[in-house]
Amino acid sequence: MLSFLGPRRLIRLKQMNEAEREAGLAVTPGYRYAEKVGTQLFVAGQVPHNADGRLIGADDPYAQSHQCLDNLLKLLAVYDYSVADIRRLVVYVVGPHTNLTQAWTAVTEKFNDGVPPATLLGVTTLGHEGQLVEIDATVIKL
Repeated sequence: MLSFLGPRRLIRLKQMNEAEREAGLAVTPGYRYAEKVGTQLFVAGQVPHNADGRLIGADDPYAQSHQCLDNLLKLLAVYDYSVADIRRLVVYVVGPHTNLTQAWTAVTEKFNDGVPPATLLGVTTLGHEGQLVEIDATVIKL
């Protein structure tokens, strides 16, 4: 699957995923959490899975939002970034308006009401069975 990459780049990708796993993120064969380019960290949407890859908070957008944000903070630490480096959030939420409200409550709590610029979107479906929330971030060190 990654055969088009040169050997040095392939080794770097494996090392990155090992560091992410050691930080408590789920093993993700064929999927990358992030790539650092200059001062920016390109981050994949964070899903509500624990280190074992299990969905956290079935039918609970509040709990799923907390798990997504916990995963995001772990990922930032792996690459030596912090909450202060988050420039924008996008929060995707499946279901009725109450799900959006619950997800947003978790976000504001996690950021102590100092949420970076953010977009809250209601969507029809997300990538995993039972997943109600996914959180994407733009991360740049100044």
